[in-house]
Amino acid sequence: MPPAIPLATYRLQLTADFDFDKASTIIPYLKALGITHLYASPVMKARKGSTHGYDTVDHSQLSPELGGEAGFARLSDALKQHDLGLIIDFVPNHVGVHFADNPWWLDVLEWGQASPHAVSFDIDWDQLAYRARGGVLLPILGSPYGEALERGEIELHYDPDEGSFSAWYFEHRLPIAPERYGEMLRMIVKEADAAETEAGKRLLALAARYTGLRRPNRKQAPGFKAELKDIAGSADIIVRGLAAYRSAKDRPAQTLALHHLLERQHYKLGHWRLASSDINYRRFFDVNGLAGLRVEDPGTFAATHRLVKQLIADGKLQGIRLDHIDGLRDPAQYCQRLRRLVRDAQGNTKPFYTVVEKILCEHERLPHLAGVQGTTGYEWMNVITQVLVDAKGLEALNEIWRQISNRPPQLAPYVKDARRRVLETLLTSEFIVLSRLLARIANGHYSTRDFSADSLRQALELYVLHFPVYRTYLTHSGPTALDRKLIDGTIERARSDWFAADEGIFAFLRDALTMDLLKPGRPPHSAPRVRRFALKVQQFTGPMTAKSLEDTAFYQFHRLLALNEVGGDPASTGLTIPAFHEAMRARAKEWPQGMTATATHDTKRGEDARARIASLSQIPGEWTSAVSRWKVLNAPHLALQADLRAPSATVEYMLYQTLLGAWPLQGPADADFVERIQAYALKAAREGKEETSWLNPHEAYENGINSFIEKILDPAQSGEFLEALQTLARRVALLGALNSLSQLTLKATLPGVPDFYQGTEFWDMSLVDPDNRRSVDFAARQAALALLETPDWRGLIKTWPDGQLKLAWTRHLLKLRNELADVFMQGDYQPLEVRGAHADHVIAFARRRGRSAAIVVVGRLFAPFTQAGREWPVLEEFDATVDITGYAAPGLSANELPLAQAFRDFPAAVIEARAESTVKSARPRVRA
Repeated sequence: MPPAIPLATYRLQLTADFDFDKASTIIPYLKALGITHLYASPVMKARKGSTHGYDTVDHSQLSPELGGEAGFARLSDALKQHDLGLIIDFVPNHVGVHFADNPWWLDVLEWGQASPHAVSFDIDWDQLAYRARGGVLLPILGSPYGEALERGEIELHYDPDEGSFSAWYFEHRLPIAPERYGEMLRMIVKEADAAETEAGKRLLALAARYTGLRRPNRKQAPGFKAELKDIAGSADIIVRGLAAYRSAKDRPAQTLALHHLLERQHYKLGHWRLASSDINYRRFFDVNGLAGLRVEDPGTFAATHRLVKQLIADGKLQGIRLDHIDGLRDPAQYCQRLRRLVRDAQGNTKPFYTVVEKILCEHERLPHLAGVQGTTGYEWMNVITQVLVDAKGLEALNEIWRQISNRPPQLAPYVKDARRRVLETLLTSEFIVLSRLLARIANGHYSTRDFSADSLRQALELYVLHFPVYRTYLTHSGPTALDRKLIDGTIERARSDWFAADEGIFAFLRDALTMDLLKPGRPPHSAPRVRRFALKVQQFTGPMTAKSLEDTAFYQFHRLLALNEVGGDPASTGLTIPAFHEAMRARAKEWPQGMTATATHDTKRGEDARARIASLSQIPGEWTSAVSRWKVLNAPHLALQADLRAPSATVEYMLYQTLLGAWPLQGPADADFVERIQAYALKAAREGKEETSWLNPHEAYENGINSFIEKILDPAQSGEFLEALQTLARRVALLGALNSLSQLTLKATLPGVPDFYQGTEFWDMSLVDPDNRRSVDFAARQAALALLETPDWRGLIKTWPDGQLKLAWTRHLLKLRNELADVFMQGDYQPLEVRGAHADHVIAFARRRGRSAAIVVVGRLFAPFTQAGREWPVLEEFDATVDITGYAAPGLSANELPLAQAFRDFPAAVIEARAESTVKSARPRVRA
């Protein structure tokens, strides 16, 4: 049996091209590597052709494209045979909608609020303007509604196998409400001139039996459809008669008939641009095709988790990663329900590994959630990066960025501007829902009815603009002391930007956000509305922060791209070694079983590309000179037209960092590399929303970027630049590789569970998705691992660019983790003092449980020992010793460990040791 808490996980991106069976073939390799748990991307049925699985359309079945139940069973057998556990990425927050593959969504479109699945979606039914009946906006049209209608792009079809009608817009199915079938059949029979035929008479008779409002209703509809499809000859008449609804510019009557029919549905079709201002269902961020689920509804929770429960009960699932926990209305309630489900499925005899995808801002702490061992590890990835950058070099990079951007190297102004942009363009509709709900609350009592809707909207806008983290964690019982402090502080900052008379509006907003409006003795307000408002604001601030911070400001502020990672601080001043130790000691006590990631499917760049770019902080002077020269050499390739400069100065600076991070280790840049850089640059420029954006692409600017990249990477046009780039890239690659080995060592030995993203056991110079989701050559990795049973470290160092050094070190570290499982999973974290001239270049600590221990020594800031990246470090030059008083190990005869002895040929060491006395370890919290 695999351990209940993983020793190491391996993330696989499953697709139709790499399905359950393909995953089964690499299980022996993962076992040999030292992995204890396979960590898979979502496995439930997703949209056909999905490359990620987060667009789940049916939680009740395993993905047919991945192999279905049979393929999953074979994967389970392979895992069991090799004693590996399985963790799946699960998506409770949203589902894929539109198209024709989500049965719940299609039922809601057909029946509106009468659908039993309507409660599962977060739809504001009364939000649609200028419409007598409630409905949901479907912003799926590629052109304005009128144009799509007159061009005949919206077509009415009949399904003779179901006896049902649907409008279709290309691949999108739009079911027609059965209450309209009667009027449709009468018009169809008339258009087909079939009133006197036997089939026509039966169709008319069927329509006549169901007259009146809302008929046939949901109970009657199956019988109606069954009778309709059983009428002999009905299909031919219907196909001919549907011409009455065949719209075209020269068919005004038919166009109007189809329009009137569509207007009487439970949905309203609209141009995709309407989504930002008019959409009335909660989405995942601003993705129209992903609709939020109300898992707070017990029936929805039960239905979406039934398969998960079965897999746990069958012993086929040992852990779960909860995607986008911040999207849930009440994460605490959700986690409590999930823990009860797990206990019902497997009993309460062992922990069930549960981690949440939760992005923590700087200085934000994860709230304790029932049964949750921690996060997926973004925060620890950033801690590792920050301790490996040179703080002194960051000061020099500040000045470079100031000169290039003509702005101070401060992130806050970028974030505030980005928040306003996102609020005005991407998430306007969600904000409108909240501001209208707040106005209804105020209007519900005479004491607050004079707060105008516009004033309330402006006050709420200021609150959102100043909100410093992703979300609060209120429950129906109210806020915690920490959440109350957060809300109070944000209210004060918002009030400081308010120039109109206050007159109590911010006090009212605060009391609505904290639900203090409902306290005894207060003027009565609608309790359901107040609770709904307070909890929905939490669901809004998460996407708001993510879109403005990660997906906007991080693509504008390019001081050092290594710091621009999910959950990171691009303006960080680095992390001192004492601060790093303090963070790790706290983690060992509070979250010893959460994941530690250095790359995921969502990171902005590969872990080794990030490590390379981080090394620029060690050589800021040479970097500055190089950029200055490159800008001059590449100036002729810029696109310059009137006010247009493509790329902009800041994007050009970003490109140079990106090229160094992704530059091939072996061989010149080929056409594929050029295309990858162009694709990355286009995405980065659009995400930055400065000269171009996804909503409003600037074709000339984007063409200018593509042309610039093509020219500067063409040896015939930019030979001098490429020679200079390659010279610096070789040095940065070595410094980056040393950074990477330190990063890997820390990940594998710090408190927490190290997670390895697919393929990263070789050097990983990938860029943001989809670049980091390309297929992995597992055959090459398996073959290499088979030859590394007894590594020749000196030989591997000489050929380090081929990646086998990283693979061998990965297996070495995981072998130690498996041999010293108690030490690494339950042991204390003890910083070790380093003395000497180069003490600042060494991170040293011990992991200890009882008398078993491991001493970990990791180098950093290698430029002085490598001639700034020109040669492998001369480790004998490290003038430092580690104080190992209280520990003994073979070959160590004193209380001091000289760095030259610890490192030998390698810039990191993990030494198995014995503590000279037994100290009772602080027992880490285990969450079942």
